[in-house]
Amino acid sequence: MKRIVLALTALSVLAAPIAAQAQSGYGNQVEYRHGHKHQHHKPAPRPHWAKGKRLPDWQRRHVVRDYHRYGLQRPARGQEWVRVDNSYILVNMASGIIAGIIGGR
Repeated sequence: MKRIVLALTALSVLAAPIAAQAQSGYGNQVEYRHGHKHQHHKPAPRPHWAKGKRLPDWQRRHVVRDYHRYGLQRPARGQEWVRVDNSYILVNMASGIIAGIIGGR
């Protein structure tokens, strides 16, 4: 009887880490290559800018004054170039409506 109890106790001690490892990778794919553990995470969504959409006020801080240096055209009256991430966005100063977009250079 003692042997059966000891065998069950040893089995439960060995099985607990295996069960915990099987549940820890939930949500992320875990891959083993050459003995190393690689986790694949989803990239964070980036905002999609489009003509006619409004650029939030907090993202209009990085105004580009020397637009010729970046190969940009002179903005029309009431517009300004703003750098967001690695893109240049032509914005109407009063309303914040996007008039044009040029990808990062």
